[in-house]
Amino acid sequence: MSDKSAAEQQNKPALNPSALLGTDPVGKLLLRYSIPAITGMVVNALYSLVDRIFIGNAVNEIALGGISLVMPLMTVGMAFAMLFGIGAANMISMRLGQGKKDEAESALNHCFYLLIGFSIVLMAVALPLLDPIMSLMGAEEGSGAIEYGKQYFRIILYGIVFFMLSFGLSHCTRAQGFPSITMIGMILGAVLNIIFDALFILVFQWGVEGAGWATIVSQFIVTVYILFFAMSKKATIRLRPFSFKLQPAVVFQIMAFGSAQFLLQFLMSAVQLINNTSMGWYGSQSLGVANGGDIALAGMNIHGAILMLILMPVFGINQGAQPILGYNYGAKKFERVLRAYLGAISAATLICLAGFAVFMIFPVQLVRMFAPDGSEAIMQFAPRAMRIMALILPLSGFQIVSTNLFVVTGRPKISIFMSMLRQCIALIPCILIFGKIWGLWGVIAATPVADGFSFIIACILISFELKKLKRQISASKSD
Repeated sequence: MSDKSAAEQQNKPALNPSALLGTDPVGKLLLRYSIPAITGMVVNALYSLVDRIFIGNAVNEIALGGISLVMPLMTVGMAFAMLFGIGAANMISMRLGQGKKDEAESALNHCFYLLIGFSIVLMAVALPLLDPIMSLMGAEEGSGAIEYGKQYFRIILYGIVFFMLSFGLSHCTRAQGFPSITMIGMILGAVLNIIFDALFILVFQWGVEGAGWATIVSQFIVTVYILFFAMSKKATIRLRPFSFKLQPAVVFQIMAFGSAQFLLQFLMSAVQLINNTSMGWYGSQSLGVANGGDIALAGMNIHGAILMLILMPVFGINQGAQPILGYNYGAKKFERVLRAYLGAISAATLICLAGFAVFMIFPVQLVRMFAPDGSEAIMQFAPRAMRIMALILPLSGFQIVSTNLFVVTGRPKISIFMSMLRQCIALIPCILIFGKIWGLWGVIAATPVADGFSFIIACILISFELKKLKRQISASKSD
């Protein structure tokens, strides 16, 4: 290499991490962004699963039912964290792709205060009304699960702001080109949560309250870690909380970008509530034991924890693909958008197929992990229910990734419809109608039926979007 070439290479400005989203090979980017996201999400799901294993082994299977009652409330919190976090992340990646760094930084600062503000409101409303709220969560009057649920959720509310900040801001960190920071934060939180679970539940004998304290203490430490990075010079865009100026237009943009994922999570909360109510009602009638409703709730909690472990890698792929899709669509590199979408679909489907196989082959062993001394009722119910509910699982990856594509391509209404389709339009009527006809097993069968119907509609809608994307590819090549 000549001295002149060497000098040119030395003086050539280095691409910042976000700019590489438009230049590096798409497959390489998917690996680089998805593997940290998958790792973090899997570890995140693992500590939720370990929570339940500790509770099931150290307390009892009814306590698992109590945690199940809290899930709709936790999902509401997650919905708002996604509304602000994913909304800001989508805005950040697109604005960086357009070269508008100031607007990207404004989105980050607004996200920070939106997360704090909602956390304060949620805690102020929920703590004084905890008893009536828990009585509405689906268990029958006199259920032993209700008290366990109250003990757990009260502790979670004390530290809800850390849960919201750590989850919401991690999306913004990934969107600006630092997926490894998000991954480290998730791993840190998971490892600490497992350690604190063992300490608070096994050593201190705090029961379900110990699981709650383990969660919020670990999330506090993760929040400190994420904030330290976000305000450092290493970040592409910096969090500047003391120079923040509220701009309603930015708030509305963030909420528009995050609305699809918000609705998906919020409707998931509604489904969880209806599902809990149906399980409590029909379980007491169908399982032949006095606490049949609590047994059915416990079985669904076990299924949900394992399903989360399977789907979190799919969400990790989706999150890893998001900055690639957003940046390249903003930069009008449509062929790279298509390649990233198809690659994400393929990887997500493989994971769902593997999860399907696990549910079909090892359901009894999975239940025994949570309830080694489980009653005869739960061992008869849970394995069979898990197999039925997993029948259409191989198709879930396609639907999750496709919903995100519509957000990136500027069609949030279709994305919202797809989010609502399975969680509300299809699943809720199936639960109510099938429950009336077939009782408990009708409620179980509602999941695969709704999944199959929503998959067909998603295929039709995405075919039109892909045709549009291909026309954009052809137009860009002809320019």
